[in-house]
Amino acid sequence: MFTYQINHDVSLAIPNPRRDAEPLFNLINNNRDWYKQWLPWVDYIKSVTGEIIYLHRCLVDFANERSLNAIIMDKGKIAGMISFNGFRQLDHSADIGYWLGLPYQHHGIATNATHGLCQLGFNDYNLNKVIINASVDNHASNEVAKRCSFHLDGRLRANELLNGIYHDENRWSLLKAEFK
Repeated sequence: MFTYQINHDVSLAIPNPRRDAEPLFNLINNNRDWYKQWLPWVDYIKSVTGEIIYLHRCLVDFANERSLNAIIMDKGKIAGMISFNGFRQLDHSADIGYWLGLPYQHHGIATNATHGLCQLGFNDYNLNKVIINASVDNHASNEVAKRCSFHLDGRLRANELLNGIYHDENRWSLLKAEFK
């Protein structure tokens, strides 16, 4: 397994579809209704096979330098995922997406994973800016951005469609020059 150790407990790993699909699917499936309020893709992951297909696509996108999707590990257990959802070459920026299984939330894991991914982005991917878009009502995700010293750039009106309803999102950014 190729991993990036962030601290004693938290690391990021390149996904292994055959090994990682079932635990990831179970984290999503066990609390599907909760995730649906924040994540538009939840309804598309309907089986372990579907998760395997998704993880294979992640590896292809990684190989083609389109995105970086990583498993978040906490004390050696799969806790969720984090990603650079696309690299924009014109302005050297990328946006981060992340999710954690409910048992792993509110322990600083998402904050540590976000900080680690920013470190990779600024040091290894030549990024100048990292962006987080978080639903204004997703207080936990907005707190991750704050704890990682992201700047609130503004509110994007009706920016994401979830369950047939458009939601406003906060746009957060962190510049390489600001990263600590």
